Amino acid sequence: MMNRQWRLQDAKTHLSQVVEGALHGTPQHITRRGKAAVVVLSEGEYARLIRNAQTSAPGFVAHLLAIPQEADTFEHGDVALRDVDFE
Repeated sequence: MMNRQWRLQDAKTHLSQVVEGALHGTPQHITRRGKAAVVVLSEGEYARLIRNAQTSAPGFVAHLLAIPQEADTFEHGDVALRDVDFE
């Protein structure tokens, strides 16, 4: 089944059809003023997307371990220090 696109006013009028389409696995795209606004998904599809995002995203520890360990791998360039007046 193809994705369905609704104008906001039509989606309001036919909400039960929007929900039925989403429940049958077809994302329901809703536009507002001619521009894409939202997508209605079934709860099961939403849960699957969240689950996939959480399992594919690296954790904080993996992020820290990805930081280069050698001091010379980071280029500092020519940095000129300046005097700072704390008064």
